Amino acid sequence: MLQVTFLREHKQKALAGLSKRNLANAEQLIDEVLATDDLRKQTQAELDKVNARINALSKEIGALMKAGDQQAAEAAKAETAGLKTRSKELSEKMTALEEELTRRLYTIPNIPHESVPHGRSAEDNIVVFQHGEIPTLDSTALPHWDLIKKFDIIDFELGNKISGAGFPVYKGKGAKLQRALMNFFLDRATQAGYHEIQPPVVVNEASGYGTGQLPDKEGQMYYVAADGLYLIPTAEVPITNLYRDMILRKEDLPIKNVGFTPCFRREAGSWGAHVRGLNRLHQFEKVEIVQIQTPDKSYEALQEMCEYVKSLLIALELPFRIVKLCGGDMGFTSALTYDFEVYAAAQQRWLEVSSVSNFETFQANRLKLRYRDENNKTQLLHTLNGSALAFPRIVAAILENNQQAGAEIRIPKVLIPYTGFETI
Repeated sequence: MLQVTFLREHKQKALAGLSKRNLANAEQLIDEVLATDDLRKQTQAELDKVNARINALSKEIGALMKAGDQQAAEAAKAETAGLKTRSKELSEKMTALEEELTRRLYTIPNIPHESVPHGRSAEDNIVVFQHGEIPTLDSTALPHWDLIKKFDIIDFELGNKISGAGFPVYKGKGAKLQRALMNFFLDRATQAGYHEIQPPVVVNEASGYGTGQLPDKEGQMYYVAADGLYLIPTAEVPITNLYRDMILRKEDLPIKNVGFTPCFRREAGSWGAHVRGLNRLHQFEKVEIVQIQTPDKSYEALQEMCEYVKSLLIALELPFRIVKLCGGDMGFTSALTYDFEVYAAAQQRWLEVSSVSNFETFQANRLKLRYRDENNKTQLLHTLNGSALAFPRIVAAILENNQQAGAEIRIPKVLIPYTGFETI
């Protein structure tokens, strides 16, 4: 959530940034925020004036009663009663205006970083790095949705039987490959200085609002109505919310956490190869890294996180590229996002496996997540997160790229100590 002071003092800068998101009504949204804030300030000023008068009258009444001026005391009491009624009305108005101000602020996305390119869709994203050779497969090569049937390692029909479409069952070596990826990613993260967290996989409404999934992505999240809880779309939500309503010590920064969780997404699928098999699921597993950093060091942290994700993909021997997202393709809460895409050779297409983002103060403002600076003043922190990594498309690329003439699938060397086998 953007700060009102920023929108008031830097309106043109905000409009210039939001133009990268192609937000047609940006100026109207900002003007509505500022008008609501003006009315809130006016109401607060009147409320303060009324309450000050009530306090003054209370002292005056005591003095009048002591002096025996009953008539003047009664008049002051009558005025006080009227002022108290007005104070209650103004307090209720203040509450309504504060709620309206927050609601209006929720409609404005984050301001993109100055380096974010203009654009409307993924076609306008910029490839900034590419690594590895694209595998050349022979004529017997199969896409992963056929390989998993051939080797009986992932079963979509069983998943559909017990849950529904988009909930696969991992079997045998398929299940062990999942566990191997989890342990490999977690081990690498802790070696890189991340503190492991195992959070709940359901969160309350405050947590959803804190990291920006609500109200923006409400329809994409599974909701448990009886308990008012949401199944998490990513570990970013519970891990970042660990620090909601906190003031951290500067010497304790940066905070670096990692967590493995299942992730749940209701997002509607569509027909076609781009969503077949493991390409899009309603439930999948992911290891997430989260950092909390001071504003002056957050972009160094973003670069560090990108280098870390690169190291994982290099270790897995997967060809990949990094793309900087344009304004029109970025998430609502992000200031700058890099997507990592691996190449799946049998599909002959790039698959996104990670997004690494800096949210600057956008989430921290919602979370009331702050630190004390060198002058002992509280300042908002910057939050960052990234997938390191999401399992399904990593598995798809490993299966497709490493198939050997239809006879077996080679396991990347770095995973063999975790799987206990070299081939499927």
